[in-house]
Amino acid sequence: MPKPHPQDRLTIGELAARSGLATSALRYYEELGLLQAERTAGGQRRYPRATLRRLAFIRAAQQVGLSLDETREALARLPENRTPNATEWAAVARSWQRRIDARIAELEALRGRLLGCVGCGCLSLTRCAIYNPADQAATRGPGPHFLLGDPPDPSDHPTRR
Repeated sequence: MPKPHPQDRLTIGELAARSGLATSALRYYEELGLLQAERTAGGQRRYPRATLRRLAFIRAAQQVGLSLDETREALARLPENRTPNATEWAAVARSWQRRIDARIAELEALRGRLLGCVGCGCLSLTRCAIYNPADQAATRGPGPHFLLGDPPDPSDHPTRR
């Protein structure tokens, strides 16, 4: 395989300028294994031009809601130094579609719970006589249980015991 021409490599500054990301973000992504750089004899990073596509992929994955770990897993299924072919990309796209569908369902459920939580007008989850009488939610531990889908327990309500 022929060795890449030096002009096919970007310095970290060039990559930052072309991608719109800070050099610190690029180093962090490299540390996480999302990117790989070659080193010059002087220890300077050099990135293949295909890294620009990987960075676009990372940004798109973040828009979908993937964590950096999930993004790394998806990138591992794609070729590192070339554009993915249609079959390779379709496999990743299908997994993203499932993720997007799940996220839409989560957001729709959250929207419904938000309306319920403030629907009575008291605006207090610690004193709400409907959803949280006597602050029973505190016994479930920290966090917004009802907003995240943990339904109120009917046995917690004093009039339903």
